[in-house]
Amino acid sequence: MNCVRKHLSGIKGGRLAAMCAPARVVTLLISDVPGDAPEVIASGPTVADASTCADALALLQRYGIAVPPAARAGLESGAFETPKPGDAIFDGHQVHTIATPQQSLEAAAAAARAAGLQAHILSDEMEGESREVGKVHAALARAVARHGQPFARPCVILSGGETTVTVRSKGDGANKPGRGGRATEFLLGCAIALQGEPGVHVLAADTDGIDGMEDNAGAVVTPDTLARALALGMKAADHLDRNDAYGFFQPLGDLVVPGPTFTNVNDFRAVLVT
Repeated sequence: MNCVRKHLSGIKGGRLAAMCAPARVVTLLISDVPGDAPEVIASGPTVADASTCADALALLQRYGIAVPPAARAGLESGAFETPKPGDAIFDGHQVHTIATPQQSLEAAAAAARAAGLQAHILSDEMEGESREVGKVHAALARAVARHGQPFARPCVILSGGETTVTVRSKGDGANKPGRGGRATEFLLGCAIALQGEPGVHVLAADTDGIDGMEDNAGAVVTPDTLARALALGMKAADHLDRNDAYGFFQPLGDLVVPGPTFTNVNDFRAVLVT
């Protein structure tokens, strides 16, 4: 996406820096991508782009994406090529990363330790299908709760990154299309895998305050989440099948709704094992 977007945008892929030349540019980055690569954050409007028009065309072909004739013509002719590393327009430029996913995890770890808990950061670059990443976190939490491995309890296990939701159901006459972003679906997969494990609480949220397109940042899972849902006539597996994590957590009162934070350092996940 970033490769194609850079070559079709008037400002991304270093083109904003080109418009500023010969002025000196100082870039302050808030990272919302795994790895914190400057050329990927916001598709790198002020940094050099090593990808090419040929790369963009190959991606369009690989994924079968149709683009307007003018866009394809610009890519095929090379007219949409971006400024490359070593170009003089970047001379004297400075790039500073001022907020990252890792920093958010380290701040949370410090807060947990100040409260007397051990804190363990898994990674700030976790990717994959949200529900599957939720299962992995649940398995780790169970190992800690039952066996004290690989961490002793009580502790907090932290992770960040950007997972993915594959929409499997768009609804039908009987059911509306599901609602919920990647953090909320992570939690639903996690809750099902935990099966009410005592002493395990989980929070997952998008740091920009908006999980996908909903009004919540995420939600929380508690040991009685599934029991409370069943008491309301809800089956977690049914909601997961139709990607309706929002519809599962909302009646439970377990959504986290802080409102927009106006910044974004990717997803945040915390598993508390007491």
